[in-house]
Amino acid sequence: MIWLLISCAKDPGDSAQQVTNYSEKGPYNAGHSRVVLDDNERPLTVEVWYPTQDQLNPQALPEAFLANNQAAQYQELLNSGDPGCASEQTQATFQAVPLPGDHPLVLFSHCHECLRFSSFTVAEHLASWGFVVAAPDHAGNTLWEKLSESGLPLNADTLAIRLQDQQQVLDAMLVGGPEGIQVDPDRVAAMGHSFGSVTSGLLAQEDPRVRGALGLAAPMENPLLPGVETSTLDKPLAILLAVEDNSITTLGNQLIVSNLEDASTPAYRLDVADAGHWSVSDIAGLHPAFQPGCGRDERMTDGTEFQYLDPVQGSAIAGHFAASFMAELLLGQAGAVLGQPFDGDLVE
Repeated sequence: MIWLLISCAKDPGDSAQQVTNYSEKGPYNAGHSRVVLDDNERPLTVEVWYPTQDQLNPQALPEAFLANNQAAQYQELLNSGDPGCASEQTQATFQAVPLPGDHPLVLFSHCHECLRFSSFTVAEHLASWGFVVAAPDHAGNTLWEKLSESGLPLNADTLAIRLQDQQQVLDAMLVGGPEGIQVDPDRVAAMGHSFGSVTSGLLAQEDPRVRGALGLAAPMENPLLPGVETSTLDKPLAILLAVEDNSITTLGNQLIVSNLEDASTPAYRLDVADAGHWSVSDIAGLHPAFQPGCGRDERMTDGTEFQYLDPVQGSAIAGHFAASFMAELLLGQAGAVLGQPFDGDLVE
């Protein structure tokens, strides 16, 4: 399995210097907690991951994140899905004591009709390196609306609502997160998967408090979801491209390439071979709509049969990419992305 890191950076700097290897777990354990923001007409349930020195206490899904009827529904999906696809255990401790200090903040936006914890493995990895990750359920655009066929459409109006959600979460986190978590207002970034990639690009474009954005498996600028213009977005960007992404197809991947080629600031692309749209998430195979990314399928690139990348490995790759990009963006570690030991060819 080979993945390529393509740098479109206009001024990459000295990539030969020694940098931290972000492929491994960081020096801290991950804690997580949640809060409900109900100060407007759209109450938002927000999951927050953060660094802790407490002992690790892994939890099984769905109880780690859900209760009552939602937990039962999620368990039914796990039981009926392909074994070994969707993640079934977290590596974070619920309501752990947060590490003292003001931490860099990453605002995460989930995919269309997904959940706030759809990429919890990536969030845990970031937390182990000292980042706080805050991810809301985009009310009306979650798995529960998918199951009831009552959700918001995939369009620009929903994108505008998602932008407001992320700004509401940012406002709340700057005041103070659950468990007394404190974040640094000068070190904030956006990140998202699929529709969340577009959301994160728009947040970085529209909110001066956000210093850059990373997307997973989707372009940020998309003619079907207008709003983001990467050619004028004057902040660092990064996008992970799933080479066998049957969900956004070749056209979507071509848009990722053009997004970063058009960028006027440092921009990075990680091409992941044998990865489908859901290979870098924790919900691959959970629902038929999330299937492309686990098991066997036909390649989008040439039509031959193949085995998707194991989602455990896919999420690990996404976490490595995210941690190195956020270290460069929010920790000031110049060359952190280009200096990583990614398997494959590193191209500047």
